[in-house]
Amino acid sequence: MPKITALVHTHNDASRVGRLLETLRACDEVLLVDHGSTDTTRDVAGEYAANIKTGVPGVSRGVYATDARHDWILCLLPNEALSETFEAALFEWKNREDQPTDTPPAEVSPDADSFAVAIRRETAEGWSDAPPQTRLVNRSKVNWQDDLPPDTPQAEVLAGHILSFRHP
Repeated sequence: MPKITALVHTHNDASRVGRLLETLRACDEVLLVDHGSTDTTRDVAGEYAANIKTGVPGVSRGVYATDARHDWILCLLPNEALSETFEAALFEWKNREDQPTDTPPAEVSPDADSFAVAIRRETAEGWSDAPPQTRLVNRSKVNWQDDLPPDTPQAEVLAGHILSFRHP
């Protein structure tokens, strides 16, 4: 069964990071990289047993994937949360990975190096759907520089959404 590390970069996100951390039950580790917060972001993350690292100025954010305990990295922003459907899809994916080869093919390929998920954004007019983004990647096969990995057009899309909130 594959294990997942959620990777989140923060800076003064105490008012919203708890909502995200509440939804990461499918993840085996939460790696929170804090970039100089002066609020209680680190305290909130500690309440959820996150592995907290201090960001180093000048280091590309994608490099912190090397600090994760697991190869599969779920990249998130502090103003996001997982929908229940996406959380369930992650649990399903993790359990399918160990199925014997004589079972019928799963909807999601166990050989993929990245997966995408649809984004649902909160706007002033309500919620709007955005195209899927690559968010779950195998760090041994995909490298990136920013908070989020580059989109992979051929990435399989997992069910559910990442919810992106406007306000804390």
